[in-house]
Parts: sequence; structure tokens; C-alpha cells
Amino acid sequence: MALLTLEGQLRLVGLALVIMGAVHAVLPRLMGWPADLAGSTLLTRQVSYAHLFFIGLACVLLGLLPLALAPDLLAGTPLGTALLAGETVFWGLRWVFQFAVFPARLWRGHRWRTAAHIALALLWTWVAAVFGYALAATP
Repeated sequence: MALLTLEGQLRLVGLALVIMGAVHAVLPRLMGWPADLAGSTLLTRQVSYAHLFFIGLACVLLGLLPLALAPDLLAGTPLGTALLAGETVFWGLRWVFQFAVFPARLWRGHRWRTAAHIALALLWTWVAAVFGYALAATP
């Protein structure tokens, strides 16, 4: 039952984001990046992998906040409120990007890509909603 509370949902979202960040370690192989990037310049490959690393790190760090500090985020302090606002904007924009940047032609007709698109759309909806609700609910 504790998982159904706002604090519990924040902790679950945090755990999901930490896992998402860790998945970035195997994402290039899952998506076939080595073959895709083989024809690009060394600079392009290195920038791609560096950005992937920092995106994964950002997911882990943004997930550790609610995982470890959910009560502090909900306490209504200026810092907690600012962090919730930042997470709400960040993950809300990620939700928008799921539909605006990844058109259906990229995933439609591919079973794995379609499943991933749906799963990520649901994940970002949940993540953004939990942070948005937490922001609205703080004193």
C-alpha cells in the first residue's frame, strides 16, 4: 500500500529512472549502433557515445533524487519545489519528444520498435505525471 502513496510513487519513478539510466550501457548494441555508426567519422561516433553516457548518467542522477529523497522533495521547501519543477519540465518535455521527434514511420511495422515506443510513451506519461502531481501537491 505504501507504493500507492505519492512518496511511494516518487520512489518507484526514481527506481525506474535509475534502471533506465543503467540500460543506456547496453542500448547501443540493442539498437545496432556499432553498425550504424561504422560509416561515420570518429568524431561523430565519439560524440554519440559521449552523449549516450551523459544521458544515462542524467537518468541515474535524476532518478536518485526521488528514490533517496522523496520526503524532502515533498516537504515544500524552496529547493524541493525547485527540484520537482525541474523534473516535471524535464520529463514533461521528454514525453513531448516521444511523439514530436519519433514519428510513427520510425517504429510502425517493427514489432520491437512499436513495443518500445508504447512502453516508453507509458513510462514518460507516468514519470511526468508523478512529478507534476508531486509539484502540485507540495505545500
